[in-house]
Amino acid sequence: MPRHYLFLASLAYAFPILRPLQRAIRARGDEAAWFIDEAACRELLEPGERELRTVAEVMEYAPEAVFTCGNYMYDFFPGVKVQLFHGYAINKRNDSRDDHFTIRGWFDIYCTQGPSSTGPFRELERRLRYFRVYETGWTKADTYFSPEMQQRPANTRPTILYSTTFTRSLTSTPFLADEIERLVAARDWEWIFMFHPKLTDPEILGRYERIAAGRQNVTFLGNTFDADAMRRADVMLCDSSSIILEFMFLDKPVVTFRNSHLDDCLLDIREPEQLEGALEQAIGRPAELMERIHAYTMHHEPHRDCRCSERVLDAVDDFIARGRAGLRRKPLNLVRKWQVRRRLHYFPFFGRR
Repeated sequence: MPRHYLFLASLAYAFPILRPLQRAIRARGDEAAWFIDEAACRELLEPGERELRTVAEVMEYAPEAVFTCGNYMYDFFPGVKVQLFHGYAINKRNDSRDDHFTIRGWFDIYCTQGPSSTGPFRELERRLRYFRVYETGWTKADTYFSPEMQQRPANTRPTILYSTTFTRSLTSTPFLADEIERLVAARDWEWIFMFHPKLTDPEILGRYERIAAGRQNVTFLGNTFDADAMRRADVMLCDSSSIILEFMFLDKPVVTFRNSHLDDCLLDIREPEQLEGALEQAIGRPAELMERIHAYTMHHEPHRDCRCSERVLDAVDDFIARGRAGLRRKPLNLVRKWQVRRRLHYFPFFGRR
């Protein structure tokens, strides 16, 4: 019989992370289903993708494992609980509070991406001893390192992808709008506006939609992720977001505005009037810059064989085969468990589901 796996998704960014894993599951002859935590995401399901809408349906489905890239998990769902992450450990606030390494007591398995994440998680595994760490690579990397995505775009003029974080203290959108509007009119460049799924401020989105309106050289995607936009672009303009690293996987340069975690693989600017010159430099692809980009991306994601999703499934198989032998019990986590039950109105002891 086919094995069952479940994806827990609450934001749009979950879909490009989980779909490569869905393909790997189906290639094995097994089945995957989705549990969508926010109704707004439901419209992103594709034909042929199965959705489970109730706890009762999940219990009947009885998944071998539940995968998420978010920060929480429904502990009462059957199966091994697997954390895949929604990005890389870039510490975009440049302080000691890196949320990437926060352990909340939900997961049996952490699937790390490379040296930047495996080392710290191995230390947490050794100290806490109630989960296992497997270095698998990131499932979304299977898409970036595919032959289709790695092929250089054949653009007739430079194409710039503007992508920005949603964090108010870090986003460049209020500072660069005037200069971007000037460059859209003044330079023979193509532009794509694609913002973080959590950037929902109507004032910001409206401003950039107005810049794009009526312009043949601007594509406005709003806060919808589009992998093809990453493939089409020659250069990214950003601020502080893990999508910078994802774009660099395609062997392409990035210009940043007041990046919070400066690195010599970025062309960082501090003032809007520096933007035009920095973009020109990036379009030229300086050899030394491209070498630094390669070294930086290898530190975060050395797995480039498009088999990260396969390794995730192998990790689940290994965990099931070994069981919890040698592991401590997970923390009681009573407050968080109450919070997630309340989210679904799941109180089986009171006869409500």
